[in-house]
Amino acid sequence: MKGRPPGKSGGPARGGKPGGSKPAGRSGAPGRARGGAKAASARKQDGDRPFKPGTKSVGKPRTKAPAARAAAPAPVVAAKPNPAKGVSLDVRQYRVQADDDGIRLDRWFQRHLPDVGFNIVSRWSRTGQLRVDGARAAPGDRIAEGQMIRVPPAEPKVAAADKPKRVRVIDLTEDEIAYVQDMVIHRDKQAIVINKPPGLATQSGTKTDEHVDRLLDGLIFDAESRPKLVHRLDKDTSGALLLARSSRSAAHFAKAFSSRTARKVYWAIVIGVPSIDDGMIELPITKQPGTGGEKMHVDEEEGLPARTRYRVIERAGNRAAWVELQPYTGRTHQLRVHMAAIGHPLVGDGKYGGKDSFLSGSISRKMHLHARRIRVDHPDGGRIDMKAELPEHFLNSLIALGFDLSLGDMPLDDEIDRTPTREDEKKAARAHAKQIRKGRRGERRGRGEK
Repeated sequence: MKGRPPGKSGGPARGGKPGGSKPAGRSGAPGRARGGAKAASARKQDGDRPFKPGTKSVGKPRTKAPAARAAAPAPVVAAKPNPAKGVSLDVRQYRVQADDDGIRLDRWFQRHLPDVGFNIVSRWSRTGQLRVDGARAAPGDRIAEGQMIRVPPAEPKVAAADKPKRVRVIDLTEDEIAYVQDMVIHRDKQAIVINKPPGLATQSGTKTDEHVDRLLDGLIFDAESRPKLVHRLDKDTSGALLLARSSRSAAHFAKAFSSRTARKVYWAIVIGVPSIDDGMIELPITKQPGTGGEKMHVDEEEGLPARTRYRVIERAGNRAAWVELQPYTGRTHQLRVHMAAIGHPLVGDGKYGGKDSFLSGSISRKMHLHARRIRVDHPDGGRIDMKAELPEHFLNSLIALGFDLSLGDMPLDDEIDRTPTREDEKKAARAHAKQIRKGRRGERRGRGEK
């Protein structure tokens, strides 16, 4: 007789006829017998674990055996701290005081734990480590007097030495580094002063590839960044040039120059001799039209105010004079324009003096203008007061013209001792007595006329 083969569980075939594997005399519904067989099969596949009625996965074998699960790596969840229990026994407890009543929780951290940033507070809040009276708290929650704030242990800070330092590529040759370092006449933690040679521009410009600004990488020394320019000198002007070694000192020096508290003293050789030995030039200056801004000129109507003080140091007959120049403003080419405007251009300054600015004989045709001295308040207290030695061509010209080099460094006005001497007091007393006598003579004349 044809029919379906018996099921794997040994239950009866379809149609209600008992199969050969069912013991005689056992009663029960066919479905129950089939279910019992499946349960037995599941228990066998599940490692003969005791069967629990009502389990949903009774008839489905597990996909992973216990041995395979034990060999797997530890779950990531196990490495996370339990928010309810905290991550350490070294937690900190703080009682909210009356002064902090009603403020936000993040504001409380700013007041009492300023080293803990907002990002850390937010992370503690998300992970449940930050609690107020045992309940999880958010940075924006308001706190009340008497509440207890639970703060996790302080997180270790990364040591400064462990932070990667920015490596700066210095695109200078060894000769260029040695060249710019030989210019240094003063160096401290905040400033550097160099003696700029003539012919070297301060910054780049048209057809200008060699300049001080490009060489500043050679003056980093023990600092983390290159120094910064805070003022400039013309390409053909030599002498003291101040550099700032930090942003703080750069702002300090910039303010000193803008407020005119920094003092700069220049030496120059000029054509002819000024009629006044100590004078002030006050002539407004602006760019000369048609020169592309390369040349300045005096313009009484549209020029910017410019003031220069000059003092004659020594004269070489009527041929030339050695003068000291102090700019009280910082206009472009100010010293050169002012001296040319009063009829005494700088020796070698063909731009503003023309062919008449050159002396015959052994005198160099280079421009004779040198930033001899710079004096400025130091950011850390005290003063920077440096003098720059003359370039070779300037020194040779002074000697050739017969000037006495010891006369060059004249004191600034605030360096002159104004304390009256005994002789000054006698002169003042004599002058005062003379005025009194004149007054009395006038009174006697008045009485006689009456």
